Order: sequence, then structure tokens, then C-alpha cells
Amino acid sequence: MPRPSKGARLYQRKDTRQWVIIDGAKQRRTGTTDRREAEAIFAGYIIDRGRPSGPSEPDQMMIADVLDIYGRERAPSTADPERIANAIIPLLDFWGELPVSAITGGTCRRYGADRRIYRGTPRERPAGVGTVRRELGCLAAALRYCAGEGHLTRAPEVKLPEKKAPRDRWLTRAEAARLLRAARSNPKSRHLASFILVALYTGTRKEAILTLRFEPHTAGGWIDTERGVLYRKAEDMRETKKRRPPVRMPQKLLAHARRWKRNRTWVVEYEGARVGSIKTAWRRTIRDADLPEVTPHTLKHTAVTWAMHKGVPLADAAGFFGTTVATLESVYLHHHPSFQEATAKAMDGWK
Repeated sequence: MPRPSKGARLYQRKDTRQWVIIDGAKQRRTGTTDRREAEAIFAGYIIDRGRPSGPSEPDQMMIADVLDIYGRERAPSTADPERIANAIIPLLDFWGELPVSAITGGTCRRYGADRRIYRGTPRERPAGVGTVRRELGCLAAALRYCAGEGHLTRAPEVKLPEKKAPRDRWLTRAEAARLLRAARSNPKSRHLASFILVALYTGTRKEAILTLRFEPHTAGGWIDTERGVLYRKAEDMRETKKRRPPVRMPQKLLAHARRWKRNRTWVVEYEGARVGSIKTAWRRTIRDADLPEVTPHTLKHTAVTWAMHKGVPLADAAGFFGTTVATLESVYLHHHPSFQEATAKAMDGWK
């Protein structure tokens, strides 16, 4: 009578001390002598073994598996893996125990409503429409990836909330000065002053500013104070939809940068260390400046708007700010002196 199978298990070889997975007549090496590492590899083996070998129908595959495959296989090779990881966390909270077939317009709307509920802690503030769109966009990308790689027969449509019209909020010169004074007047927010200056003079996005140094490095951009050029990203970093072209620094900002370089490694520092987040300092500063509706992105919007007020050609502005002429035309053109100028003059001829 044959012995009953013991099932898949870990076994440590006596000769090499390495752990192997034994599953019936099959053996698979883990390549490690560490018990914890072997157990993690074994857990992944069990999960993979339970997946069907061919494409699954939407009602046979869990959304948690879709996100797991996308996070392990695709995210590491993207330009911003951390952004994907941050989207997957709330997606798993809501969708993790549901099959792919549960994705409908109704459940997508319920997800948006659920994300806008205040949970009672500062780290669980209600998510805005933009955040919900980004997270559901990540889910849609994960579904398309799994369908394209043969894990899923088809990817259901993910309904995103309607995109909000861009806010036309920009700072006047007086408001910008007030914001800068508020940052400089508080020792705990003083590091924000350099962030504000770089954003207003170059229209660079928050994430790029916070990774700026004064020497080339692999994690972000740098300021070349000799040539007066701000490189928004490292040379070998992948380009994303949020383009980061180099920018010629205005002379006033360059003077600030040369002064900062004397005693800093990072452009934005607090007590000698890089600043990873400005949320707390920003809330304090806009409160002190009495500008409660202003966000870090308002500074980029302000920079572009000021350039339009000065009549900068659209092609030049697009290259400087890392955007497209189409975006400038749809969002900022009404600030430009030439906006509908010919038509307005023609209409003046009516009697």
C-alpha cells in the first residue's frame, strides 16, 4: 500500500545546509541556508502553485492576485514603483477579497465614496478625486497587464471618476512674498523657503525639488551652479508623463543656489538631512500666511501663469516648464497678452 503524500514541505540538505522545497516527486532549490528566507520563498511557491496554469476567467481570479502579480512583475521596472505601491495599499483594503468579475461601474463608484470617508487619523484623510483616479488607474493597468501576460482572459473596464477642471488659482506677487515670509519666520518651516523659491522661479514639481542636490547622483536631479542649469532628474532615470527636462536658472535663483551650496548637500534640507515630505511644514506655513487653499502645485501654476503674463512664447514656456503647448493652450492661454487679441481688435471695428 503506497504511503500517503506529506504534501509540499521544506527540507534542509545535510551536505549544503540549503533549504529545498519537496513537493511529491519534485524538488525545488531555494538557494538559501536561512530558514526565514526559505519560508518566504516557500510561501510564494504555495501561492503560485495554486494559480491555474492558463488564463483565468474574471470570476475565477481574485483582484488581490492581480495586484500581487502587477506589483511583483511590472512595478519594479516602471519609472515610479513607489507610486504604484502607494496605490496598491488602499486598493487591497477595498478590493482584495473580491474576484475580478466584481469590478463594475457601481463598485468603482463605491470605492471612490469609501476613499472619501474620514477615518479619524491624520494618515487616513479623505482622498480627493485626483487620488481616486490615480488608484483606479493603477487597478486598470494591473488588469491590462495580467490580460496581456496570459493570467486573465480579459480585463473588465474600470470606471474612473470624472476629472475635475483645473483650478485657476495662482499667487499674486504680494501673496508669494507673504508665503515666503511665513516660511522664513518659523524655524521649523524655514527649509520650505528654498522649496518655494525653486518652485516659483522654475515651475518644477514637488517630487523633483525634494530630490535635488548640488552634485550629480542617481536618485534625482541636481543644480549645476557653474553653468546655471537645473537638472530635474538623474541622467539614467526613466522619463514619465510628468516630464522633467533641464531648465536654465534665472539669475536671482542661481544666486540663491550658490549661497545654499556653501553649507548644504540637498537643496531642501532640515537640520542637515534631506526633506522627504513637506506636508507638516506646508500646513503650518499656509496657516501663518493666511493662504489656506494654496497647495505646493499652486506654485507651479503660479510660475507658468506669471510667464504667460510676460508674453513668453508658448513653445519656449513648454520647454522650460516641462509641459506641452497643448496644455498651455487649454489651461493657461487666457493669461497670455495675445489671447484672442486679433479677434478682440476685429470686434472693436463694429459700429
